[in-house]
Amino acid sequence: MPTRIYVRWQSLVEPQTYRITLTIPDHARRLMLQKGQDVHYPDQWEYRRDLIIGLAPGGKVALWIGGPGVSAVEILRAQAEVEPLGPDLGQHGGKYVTLSEQAKQYIQKNGIPYDSW
Repeated sequence: MPTRIYVRWQSLVEPQTYRITLTIPDHARRLMLQKGQDVHYPDQWEYRRDLIIGLAPGGKVALWIGGPGVSAVEILRAQAEVEPLGPDLGQHGGKYVTLSEQAKQYIQKNGIPYDSW
């Protein structure tokens, strides 16, 4: 398992580009060496072998460890920083992909639920 993961992404609904380096804690490695009970077949035990990274508007980040049939365990939450070069590392004049009209209308009507993450 890596000790660090660099993530850079574009949140098109804001629009904003974020970056973060996640340091994987030692307890996550230990957890991956322990089998967890399969939620569908209680007599079976599986290793958590997947890293799942959740990215949300506002630069919110969450990291879970999970596996087939095994409940995911949240390892950390973090706040990314804004990428000063913007999308495509500034190669396209800071232009973001244009959202569809349907997406724009949805965001206008419902907003972006920053507090829900």
